[in-house]
Amino acid sequence: MAGRGLSLLRPFRTKKEGPGTDPTQQPEEVEQSQPLQEDPGRQRTPEQGRARGRFHRARQRVRKSGPVRRRKDRASPTELMAQPEPNPTELKAQADAPGTEGIADADSTPLQRQPDAPSLHVPEERVVSAQVPALVRSIHSWLTSNVSAGHVLDKTLLALTEAHPVDVAITLLRCAPSCDRAAATMWRTIASSGRTLHKVLPTLLDVMEDWPWYYTGTSDGDNTDVFALAATLALWMIVQEPQHPGPLMDYSPHLLVDLLFQVFLSTEQTSEEVDTFWRGCQEQHDLPTDPNRFAVLTMKAPLCCLHWEDVVNSVEDNRGWAGLLNARSRHCTVALLAREKRHVSSPLCSRITLHLLELLSREEPCWDLPAMAFLVEVLDCLDTRECGDRVLEMLSRNSGSTNTKRRQLALRVLVALSQDPVMAKSIWSLSERLVQLLGDADREVVWMTLSVFNNVLWSSLWTQRHERVHGKDPLISTPTGLQLAEALRPLFDHEDSSVQEGSMTLFTRVIKLIEREGKRPLKPLVCLSLLPLYFHRHDEKVVVKKASRKALLAVTRFLKRRDLGHLVNTEEPRSFGECLLKNDRSRAAKYMHQALPYLRSPQQPLREAAIKFMGIAGGYLRGQPKELQLIIDALQAITDDRSPAVSNLALQIINFASNLQTAPYPRFQRLRDRLGRGWKSRPSLWG
Repeated sequence: MAGRGLSLLRPFRTKKEGPGTDPTQQPEEVEQSQPLQEDPGRQRTPEQGRARGRFHRARQRVRKSGPVRRRKDRASPTELMAQPEPNPTELKAQADAPGTEGIADADSTPLQRQPDAPSLHVPEERVVSAQVPALVRSIHSWLTSNVSAGHVLDKTLLALTEAHPVDVAITLLRCAPSCDRAAATMWRTIASSGRTLHKVLPTLLDVMEDWPWYYTGTSDGDNTDVFALAATLALWMIVQEPQHPGPLMDYSPHLLVDLLFQVFLSTEQTSEEVDTFWRGCQEQHDLPTDPNRFAVLTMKAPLCCLHWEDVVNSVEDNRGWAGLLNARSRHCTVALLAREKRHVSSPLCSRITLHLLELLSREEPCWDLPAMAFLVEVLDCLDTRECGDRVLEMLSRNSGSTNTKRRQLALRVLVALSQDPVMAKSIWSLSERLVQLLGDADREVVWMTLSVFNNVLWSSLWTQRHERVHGKDPLISTPTGLQLAEALRPLFDHEDSSVQEGSMTLFTRVIKLIEREGKRPLKPLVCLSLLPLYFHRHDEKVVVKKASRKALLAVTRFLKRRDLGHLVNTEEPRSFGECLLKNDRSRAAKYMHQALPYLRSPQQPLREAAIKFMGIAGGYLRGQPKELQLIIDALQAITDDRSPAVSNLALQIINFASNLQTAPYPRFQRLRDRLGRGWKSRPSLWG
């Protein structure tokens, strides 16, 4: 270590007379250093004297703390490029290297004579943080003026970067945002060392994430904002000829995610300032005309650098790179990328997902859709114990989104997670929001919500069966079960058969879970499920017919109606209807109202079952002319049914109901029916 600092700065050493001359200095290095010499006897000009005074005063105000990131008023690209550059002749000062053991810490760097640092003429002087931005600007200015300078300043730049990576990177992005020839040389020099590249990459990634500006302060107090695209351009220069791919591999999850971030944002939110800046970059480097296309191009470069050409080619074959530029299809491309990367490395996919979740904690809405598309493809690579809570937080936010595609993707992730018993209880914390989704207009959203509930409740039933001896509390409480059952009942008649089947299956599981708990509040609702389930017992769709039978058996068991349970398998609708109303006269009107919608069912068997039930209900509605008239009016509307069997049956029930309206209503029968309705409607019985 004793000679490390000296060797880093050897290009700046010049010949001295006497025994102090460095015997190791090569003639080529001396020749390269000669133009930097300055006449030691030359008098300073007044301007140089004032500059020296200002520098000394600035040193008294040096901040000891690191850069503080904060917002401020934006500076335009023109203002950034208009900053005064030091005169290249100021780089011709002569000094000795300090006798230290290299770079002591991040606030002080031993250097010989640094460009644009005239105050460091005293031997043993050390460079502090506040001087670093000025030195970086001087190096850039000197390289701009000396096109054939070669690698004279390489070791100096590497020493500065290793000790002050943030100040060096941010200053270089500020003074050369469009990455001119000199800046490109400096970035490649920084990337020539694995150590310095590893230290600079986090800063570049931070800048890339904050679109379109990065707000921070360097040690000299400069708080001018930095273009996010400037960091992407610098990264592009680095990955063209990577000498040390190790740091790129270490930061590849952040790198790929941040480039995706820029693709999405630059597709939707390109401001006039960004357009102006990018036009200058595009003309200078012959780059794509749009920043988002450049971000896609940059994304391919590190993939190839890391020997993942197969991923690049596979996405290209599926027109995925073009899909990233389309806001409607880009989530599909992200899913494609996830699948291809998963084939290459599952741990990489896991790390990418964890970084995505970190970014999503900022609640950037533009990230949610692609993040969920990625999650769906790599869920089995994740350790849900490590990141399950963060995943659920994001899913909770998106499941209630007004964007249908976000709701669908969030539910796709939940369907996959709900198959893990470890996640069941955590997912149940979203039950209130999921219940609301059961009323969604999108069929796929409803079906996936049912799947989530079914998976979670199946897990709960399994847990109850195996942990009953431990007295575990049930996953579903009676109030939650009541809310869920109420949302499920309308889905029995959904137009999609998979939704019908799923809702009936879930309804069965709900009442099984609550069967041993306080089920009294649930009884009235379960009673109202009897008739819809029985009608679908005659459904033309086999899956619905089977699901309704299982649900009906569970309901009759819940209500302790063995008489109805025995009739579930009969094909004669009248038997079940007669038994139902015989023991529940008080609900005849409610059951009749439930049957009315089935008169308009597209399925003939359901229409016929509903008409026959109307006739049975009419017999129990004698003495209620309004209800009987409602039956007659409803049946009149279907007398021209396309099926003659349905039309004839409707006419028969109309005549029957009309006779009931005009037939005498015996006094004893009226009293018995009134007492029966009063007895059956007691709250103590039905909760």
